[in-house]
Amino acid sequence: MELTKENILALLEEVKDPEIPVLSLVDLGVITGAEISDQGHVTVNMTPTFAGCPAMDYMKKDVERTLEKHGITDHTVIMSFDKPWDSNKISEKGRKHLKEFGLAPPPKYDLILDLDILEHVKCPYCDSENTDMRTPFGPTLCRSMHYCNDCRQMFEQFKPL
Repeated sequence: MELTKENILALLEEVKDPEIPVLSLVDLGVITGAEISDQGHVTVNMTPTFAGCPAMDYMKKDVERTLEKHGITDHTVIMSFDKPWDSNKISEKGRKHLKEFGLAPPPKYDLILDLDILEHVKCPYCDSENTDMRTPFGPTLCRSMHYCNDCRQMFEQFKPL
């Protein structure tokens, strides 16, 4: 395999978010880049979704294991908060996988987060917008709990940040 940024990112598609196993760290936007030096050293840059995310160390080690599994032993994985993560970094493929998993994907927004998008969420099961936020606190920091008044299902939303 030729060492290119595209090939490295393709390999890292197999690294899944430990809390949402249908979503790769690439599609989540946590892996923000890959660089290859002239000597073949691979550097992978990551930005976690939350500073207090309990899965940060696990994700970093999983990236390292995946690189080594594919024969890339000369590598560095850098976890940085220099460019904060936001939910607009989730790819369209990632948004589709969230919905299929039963998590309402966060809406895209421009520059300023409108508080209205925190409460009015499209149901991932029936696509109804007749929903209510039950609590902004879900099972993890990045999720909130909602209820659909049409299909009568509780569901989680991946919070827009």
